[in-house]
Amino acid sequence: MSTAHGARARARIEVTVAIKDEARRQLAAEGAARLSLRAVARELGMASSALYRYFPSRDDLLTSLIIDAYDSLGERAEAAHESATADPFRRWIAVCEAVRGWALDHPHEYALIYGSPVPGYTAPDTTVPSAARVGLLLLGIARDAHHGTGLAGPALPSELRPEAERMAADLAPDLPPEVVSALVASWAQLYGLVGFELFGQFHRVVEDRAPFFRHAAGQLARGVGLEPGPAEDAAPDGGVLPGEYA
Repeated sequence: MSTAHGARARARIEVTVAIKDEARRQLAAEGAARLSLRAVARELGMASSALYRYFPSRDDLLTSLIIDAYDSLGERAEAAHESATADPFRRWIAVCEAVRGWALDHPHEYALIYGSPVPGYTAPDTTVPSAARVGLLLLGIARDAHHGTGLAGPALPSELRPEAERMAADLAPDLPPEVVSALVASWAQLYGLVGFELFGQFHRVVEDRAPFFRHAAGQLARGVGLEPGPAEDAAPDGGVLPGEYA
């Protein structure tokens, strides 16, 4: 690569970063529905025609921001998973708490990916791999438990079995339909818990939110069939570990 070509590539990266940083600032101030390429260009002192060479449309910019948000969330969850104990129950709690922590640190980006849909925007399939990162982590934890010590599989109503079998065939053929159905429900409930906290629905309802969330995440884990490993049933001081009943 020539020096000139390398300089142009670096300049393009820098401008792209500046565009997305300004777009995130506008998301925080105005919301995704009011994001405007012209407004971004104006704030950066760029001609609109110049910005269009980086992002041909508002939807292209939104898609890039959405992928970045999903990837940032996924990286936080994966890091927590890697640093957690080997026990699947504890790994589940670590991933859930990482999701909550990321959302509290990035509320406007969380709203972009899990808040109200942006009018006129449909996310393309290119967002799917990034969006799936947390779900795949939770699926992997359940899979490890299933193929290891086993899962205390939840009961499955007969009317749900055909749909649960379809989901299992699509998402995880090596797991029982009961587990896959519970995983999908737990995945949705995780984001419901985070959204309620982030968007104010817990105001004057739940005040000490970290232990509440930790316990709820433990309940979600149990709903999938996960239980704490024997060596971790009790805290070192004889108390109750996060996510446990007193």
